[in-house]
Amino acid sequence: MLITVTGPDRPGVSSVLFTALTAHGVELLDLEQVVVNGRLTLGALVMPDSDPEGLQESVGSAMDTIDMAVHMEVHEDGGQDPRPGSTHAVVVLGRPITARAFGAIAAELAAVGANIDAIRRIADYPVTGLELLVSPVPEGDAQAYPAGTLRKRLVGVARQAGVDVAVSRAGLVRRSRRLIVFDVDSTLIQGEVIEMLAARAGADVEAQVRAVTEEAMRGELDFTESLRRRVAALEGLPASVVDDVASRIELTPGARTTIRTLKRLGYRCGVVSGGFSQVIAGLVDELRLDFAAANELEIVDGKLTGRVTGEVVDRPGKAVALRRFADAHEIPIEQCVAVGDGANDIDMLSTAGLGIAFNAKPALREIADTDLSLPYLDVVLFVLGITRNDIEAADEAEGVLRRVPIA
Repeated sequence: MLITVTGPDRPGVSSVLFTALTAHGVELLDLEQVVVNGRLTLGALVMPDSDPEGLQESVGSAMDTIDMAVHMEVHEDGGQDPRPGSTHAVVVLGRPITARAFGAIAAELAAVGANIDAIRRIADYPVTGLELLVSPVPEGDAQAYPAGTLRKRLVGVARQAGVDVAVSRAGLVRRSRRLIVFDVDSTLIQGEVIEMLAARAGADVEAQVRAVTEEAMRGELDFTESLRRRVAALEGLPASVVDDVASRIELTPGARTTIRTLKRLGYRCGVVSGGFSQVIAGLVDELRLDFAAANELEIVDGKLTGRVTGEVVDRPGKAVALRRFADAHEIPIEQCVAVGDGANDIDMLSTAGLGIAFNAKPALREIADTDLSLPYLDVVLFVLGITRNDIEAADEAEGVLRRVPIA
């Protein structure tokens, strides 16, 4: 028998229901409850005793005493659910999520034969986040998947609808992540450090460097060559500009929350940057990061020489650094996450178990597991299955809870 109770959420609803059920000695097979905007829906699947009609009467009378509606139906097949457990988690993020956007996602899931098993809200700030647990049909079914994988189908629809969507395997794989690396420029921080340095050499140099940066981030120019050309433009600048730029770095909104929350969960957190170690050193200390890899500006007699020293952290070098940090902490690469925005992050995101493109150039979006376009870094937490309530409960316990008003 399936018993569904609905009405205003209040203490004692479950107690009243199960007092009535206990009197009939029923066996509990399944139970689920959800509360939306103060209204409760509670479903209980039970195996009744030899008097199902008496059970229905008892439950109905009990619910009447607390003004809750109840619906009961008998399942001759024992109420067994023939569907397998959820295989994928689909996270929908938007500001806002419109009915049209969610309807488009739901329609696409239906089009490939996927069933939505459960939905819950995982965030109300700084964006709205909904998590759907789904049971898709096997990807080998060509008729159900005529246009490719579930993720590709949903991402295309989501972009048209103006929301972000992340698709990952449900279960232990999703909860097994243990190490995360962030690109720095335009990912962990706002803006490009090398452009900030170039600005100290004048507007013409800044424009020249910015143009080369854009080429490299789009994948149109080899990163090592672009780095050489941009650093050369800094020749002769006093070393003091490095400290000045470092003091003016602005973190991406949500960066502190993201690092703080992941470290609470035992993640190893670090940065792998095509930028410069002298500039991000303070950032590494401030956020208490576990590791960092970046390029080293050469300074002689108090001035920049226009060169870097040591091994260049370029596109292949970022993937090498990720593997090095994973090995050092004895974490399988499959349990690593990489977050970046440019073409020089392609190898790093491809190497990690989960690659997240954050406000990224098209070249990176094409290969990433997840593509995020919202300007808040803490949306990465929602992709990993961490809810806003989880984050804020921990922040409140430490006395650091706050919400910055969003225009």
